[in-house]
Amino acid sequence: MSNQIMKKPVLLISVIILILSIALIGCSNESVENKEETTSKSENALTFAWPRDIGELNPHVYNPSQLFSQSMVYEPLVSYGDGGELKPHLAESWEISPDGKEYLFHLRQNVKFSDGTSFNAEIVKKNFDAILKNVDFHSWLGFISKIAQTEVIDENTFKLTLTEPYYPTIQELAVVRPVRFLGEAGFPQDGDTSKGVEKPVGTGPWVLDDYKVDEYAVFTRNEAYWGELPSVEKITVKIIPDAETRVLAFEKGELDLVYGEGVISIDSFNQLKSTGSYGTSISEPVATRQLVLNTTKEQLSDERVRQALHYGFDKAAMVEGVTSGLEEKADYILPTNFPYTSDIDVNTVKYNVEKAKQLLDEAGWKLPEGKSVREKDGKPLEVELMYNSAESIQKTMAETLQSEWAGLGVKLNIVGVELTTQVERFKANEFDMNFFSNYGAPYDPHTFVNIVATEGFGFNEAISAYSNKEEILSQIAKVTQTTDEAERQQLYSEILGSLQEQGAILPISYIKKIAIYKKDISNFTFPGNRDEHPFTGISVKE
Repeated sequence: MSNQIMKKPVLLISVIILILSIALIGCSNESVENKEETTSKSENALTFAWPRDIGELNPHVYNPSQLFSQSMVYEPLVSYGDGGELKPHLAESWEISPDGKEYLFHLRQNVKFSDGTSFNAEIVKKNFDAILKNVDFHSWLGFISKIAQTEVIDENTFKLTLTEPYYPTIQELAVVRPVRFLGEAGFPQDGDTSKGVEKPVGTGPWVLDDYKVDEYAVFTRNEAYWGELPSVEKITVKIIPDAETRVLAFEKGELDLVYGEGVISIDSFNQLKSTGSYGTSISEPVATRQLVLNTTKEQLSDERVRQALHYGFDKAAMVEGVTSGLEEKADYILPTNFPYTSDIDVNTVKYNVEKAKQLLDEAGWKLPEGKSVREKDGKPLEVELMYNSAESIQKTMAETLQSEWAGLGVKLNIVGVELTTQVERFKANEFDMNFFSNYGAPYDPHTFVNIVATEGFGFNEAISAYSNKEEILSQIAKVTQTTDEAERQQLYSEILGSLQEQGAILPISYIKKIAIYKKDISNFTFPGNRDEHPFTGISVKE
């Protein structure tokens, strides 16, 4: 079963990789000097900055290859659109057997790789087989470990057979890595792409043209692209690790676009927006910022205490104040623009200090006369909140919670740690409270609930005091196997409702991407897939 498979130690490595890939935290204050040819700009070119080098552009591995750049060069069989719509891409259509085990893909014809070679079922199989040589490395993606067979039916038909039904297969085929397609010339002689590729040959709309490690990368338009040709002919990526240096480069006209999550501070974004000199965009929610409460800890084992903490702070005011309106308060543990998340029956919590105090009294945590911290059986109501020390939003939210909960008689100790330490402590169940965010599209909701069911990651232990924990785990095991759409929706509604209702996962805010760009840029849109590049529809006015 998928939750058993995901118990493998490699899951942590892959999840850390995923989190680190998404985190855009700068570490250097040096400005980047680029060669003259990389800064020269035609009327149909675009320059933007990224905090890290683009990596080797290997479609089948993770760091240091960057998700946005991989998605510029390599394409999937299926793409993920707004609201979770799964659309044909390199596969024009597909058929799924009634038992949910066989997937027959009808490939798009007349597609060429950037070197002119043909995309066909043979190269699809070769890519899948390269991935399956290192199945443990990719087993965090649920369907990979369930592949029983890959077959070439004919030149334009490819068949995938699983050992058991797993409905998220099509959704997982839309992720940026590892199932995207490298041309024959990119494969090493032994076919093992885990050790590297010969060159980045893909079917995508962009081709890597010039590159200097840690300084820049230049992508030019693939003029033989099978799909709609991008308007912009050249995209230059400047590697600028420091957020404030990116702001200065943008203000000086060295950049046309700043895009992503955490790429610049909220204050900088709002200051630039206030000038009226630039275009700005804010995405729909891409994830939920959550607070995870560990119910194995005595002070948090009572549901009434957990609910009291939720009632006991002004979420809307905190989110508005800390994020200056960039994020919005979250009423649900997953954004409602994800598949299967718009019909969750759960009571949303409204700020009510008196209700919070009443619940704490009912739970036996009383405030002794002359003291500021509640006690029960001689023990103080004292808990620790762990946050990522490099994440200013987490830090400020932690300080706000500390202040508000003090008014309830709860002592909150806050401790900032490095991201790797935060992940390790969460996995080891060495926390009282922890900030977390889900993975977003196209991974959720199935990846999120699988993580909840995974022992040794944090969530499974955090919900230990839930009265219906075993029922929830049973529902999670069932939801990815069901072939009935109505049953699947009902299961997700019950799973997500139960997880939230009992208070161990407290939704804080909906995380969003930002973009700020020069006025000569138009048609900027955020992709439905959190990890995809945003360049397809962009135009630069002449």
